[in-house]
Amino acid sequence: MPISRDQAQHLARLSKLTLTDEELDHLAPQLDEIIKAVGRIQEVATEGIPPTFPEVPIMHPFHDDLVRTQPEAEEFPARASTHRDGGFRLPSASDEG
Repeated sequence: MPISRDQAQHLARLSKLTLTDEELDHLAPQLDEIIKAVGRIQEVATEGIPPTFPEVPIMHPFHDDLVRTQPEAEEFPARASTHRDGGFRLPSASDEG
C-alpha cells in the first residue's frame, strides 16, 4: 500500500518539519520507495549466518581524564599575537598563507 500524502504530512509534523504542498507531493513517493527497499532487505534469509566482527581489535576511544594546569585568564592576552579588549584576533579560515 503506497504512502499517502496525508501520511507523509503526519510524518513531517512528527519530525517538526514544515513542508509545502509541492514538497509533500514529492516526499510521499520517495518514502514509499524507501519503505519498499527496507522490506526487500528484510526478506534476505540470514538464518544460520553468523554475525561478522572486525578482524582488527577495537581500541576503546575513551581515556582517563587528565588534570592539567591551565594558564590564568589574564595570561592569555600576553600569549596572543593580536588581542584587544579581552578578545583575540585569529586568522580567517579563508586567508591564504
